[in-house]
Amino acid sequence: MQKDGEVAVITITNPPVNALSGAVRQGIWGHLQDALADESVKAIVLAGSARAFSGGADITEFGKTPVEPGLNPLIDGIEAADKPVVAAIEGLAFGGGFEIALGCHYRVMGPKGSLGLPEVKIGLIPGAGGTQRLPRLIGATASLAPIVTGDAISADDAVKLGIADKLIEGDMLAGAVAFAKDVADKRPLRRVSELDVPAGDAEAFEKEASRLIARNRKLQAPQACVEAVRASMSQPFAEGMKTEHDIFHSLREGDESKAQRHLFFAERAALKLPGVDKDVKPRKVEKIAVLGAGTMGGGITMSMATGGYDVTIIDLNPDNLKRGLGIIENNYRKTAARGGFTEAEVEDALSRIHGATDFDAVKDADMVIEAVFEKMELKKKIFADLDRLCKPGCVLASNTSSLDIDEIASVTSRPEDVLGMHFFSPANVMRLLENVRGAKTAPDALVTANTVGKQAGKVPVTVGNCNGFVGNRMGAARARQVHALMLEGAMPQQIDRAAKNFGFAMGPLATNDLAGIDVGWLVRKERGEVMPIHDTLAEMGRHGQKTKRGFYIYEEGSRAGVPDPEVEQLIRKIAGEKGYTPREVSDEEIVERLIFALINEGSQILEEGFANRASDIDLIYIYGFGFPVWTGGPMKYADRLGLRTVADKLAQYAEVSGMDELKPKPLLARLAAEQSSFADYDKTR
Repeated sequence: MQKDGEVAVITITNPPVNALSGAVRQGIWGHLQDALADESVKAIVLAGSARAFSGGADITEFGKTPVEPGLNPLIDGIEAADKPVVAAIEGLAFGGGFEIALGCHYRVMGPKGSLGLPEVKIGLIPGAGGTQRLPRLIGATASLAPIVTGDAISADDAVKLGIADKLIEGDMLAGAVAFAKDVADKRPLRRVSELDVPAGDAEAFEKEASRLIARNRKLQAPQACVEAVRASMSQPFAEGMKTEHDIFHSLREGDESKAQRHLFFAERAALKLPGVDKDVKPRKVEKIAVLGAGTMGGGITMSMATGGYDVTIIDLNPDNLKRGLGIIENNYRKTAARGGFTEAEVEDALSRIHGATDFDAVKDADMVIEAVFEKMELKKKIFADLDRLCKPGCVLASNTSSLDIDEIASVTSRPEDVLGMHFFSPANVMRLLENVRGAKTAPDALVTANTVGKQAGKVPVTVGNCNGFVGNRMGAARARQVHALMLEGAMPQQIDRAAKNFGFAMGPLATNDLAGIDVGWLVRKERGEVMPIHDTLAEMGRHGQKTKRGFYIYEEGSRAGVPDPEVEQLIRKIAGEKGYTPREVSDEEIVERLIFALINEGSQILEEGFANRASDIDLIYIYGFGFPVWTGGPMKYADRLGLRTVADKLAQYAEVSGMDELKPKPLLARLAAEQSSFADYDKTR
């Protein structure tokens, strides 16, 4: 604590984001008491750093012996102070950090400051008064969106809403101290907990609540957020706080929040790479070249430009380039119209995108991301050219979804600069980025790919170089079960219904129709693989939604598929030719074979070392394949069920189906026999 005349300044210092650990809470409390006891102090400023006022509670303390003071008593103490306390927010104030600011009598913000209550994203509700104080400050309906979505509030919006009392340009601390001096003698002090929730339209509240919950109807936390905010309208503050406390602790002990907290820590663990020293720094990347102006190239370009990089998108065909740039701009405009970007953000991103039809445009790039057709010979030709044209140290990345990175690197004189950066479609939306480590990929090249991906808003996960890498290799195992289930008697609509009831947004066969049945067919033809039902549909010209026929019929203007008796007849015909006798297949069997096949293959990938951790696999399936968030991912879900249960069921289905690949893989079988878990296995890595 320092003094500036009659103002005491308490600064939170706990890098990187000033998490509110027990020691930090004790420090704030101690300095607060000192400032209140000092008769020369007339006002108090509580500040953080340029990066963060406070990022919130330290969730590593969950389940441990509480350290006093708790966050709620600390906030109550700040609010009860008989001298004005001003929160000076220059960076982010999230979770408990925002709740501390709500307990202060005034809030001032810098232009880049942001506020947020993101607890819903880890399956919780705000637990230190956020659901009770914010509605009293800005109204219950206005409070719903930030609490139910967890999205941040900018400094400008905070002022407009009445959360922040002043926007301070320039030196934040000097401005906050000046503000504190101005309000030092103002009485009575405004304590948010003593305010009434502003009168509002109950119908508008329920309409907004329904709209927000519809996004994540299968998750408990968004609905619990609404319940807690609703309590602020009908209960006195103390009762509302009890309601918030009860809901928070109920969620905290539940499987859903545990799963989402698992993902929170998994994202951080994924950036720790075996064999790569923590002191390895990323290479400097300012300019990125993207090769190919198709769907993937355009999406990657958008991601990189939105992340702040200068991007040159290169396509040798001028018409393709013009079309690709037009789609990029249109996608930005559409997203802005939905509120995803401001117009200024769109113009800023577009100003960083440049088109070129000359391959020599790669010469100035710090990183090149190739996103052309999935043909090995084409990619090898391109990388040989990149080797000749690119400057030393340029990271050479392929967006291949399954091809051998080492074979691609072999045509260059610098395999240490080559790796895979596998984006998922649509690349400007999907958060997963599989960074594929080749046999000779340099550690700093890998760290660079992770750093660039993170800045572009992705969740980077490093994987090994095997066929399909992690996500698609596991997906192939699931696809084989989908095909087998149809041969055994389950029809497409039953398989998709069972998958959706489990929590997937779409079933696997509806997804095939959306992506194009011909896409997988062409890949299988090149590899000499077959999938008779899918291949026959592709040969018939039934390629999915784009041809109005696939596994389903699509009426003009509709994306909702209608079951087709012709497809059912085809499936039964092929099944008969293969010697299958149709049987009743339960929804339970469908779900378990789809999910357990993923888990089984995941365990094999883990044992072979192509995934660093089971939690990495969870991230891949949550962020790349739409696996239901409430599970925490396939491997976390397996731990929840018990690996013995999963292994026994797989053995049972292997016998029923005659598919040896369903037999438990060695690692899964061993962990099950030891009554262990994938979480325990990760601890040994």
